[in-house]
Amino acid sequence: MKKLDNFSNCLTVLKNADFKMADNNEIYRTGVIGQFNLTFELAWKALQEVMKQHGVTDAQTGSPREILQLGYKLGFVDDAQVWLLMLKKHNTSVHIYNEEEIDEMLLLIRDSFLPAFLELERTLKKKLQEVEEEWE
Repeated sequence: MKKLDNFSNCLTVLKNADFKMADNNEIYRTGVIGQFNLTFELAWKALQEVMKQHGVTDAQTGSPREILQLGYKLGFVDDAQVWLLMLKKHNTSVHIYNEEEIDEMLLLIRDSFLPAFLELERTLKKKLQEVEEEWE
């Protein structure tokens, strides 16, 4: 599935980020945050698509918040608090200008958001496989 593949490819780039290098390289810091934003966009869209494959009619349309909440309700997303924080940080990340906020964002990406992305990827691949097995 294209949307899940795009999310996985983008996640691989973020997973390989060198967070030590981001400590003192401004362009790298900005790049990691940009990669997070792209990964987040692709994550909720992949979630939406896999839920549609599972016949979830409420997933046909909706904002990222609505899709994430639906995903949590249906067991596709396991930590609503992290995902809602991720949504908030995604929405405000383009307005981060001071170094402390950038440092906080990088720590959140490394310690909270990256593990949540990896868990979502595993879940979506499993859920997609379930649908494919039903078709066989």
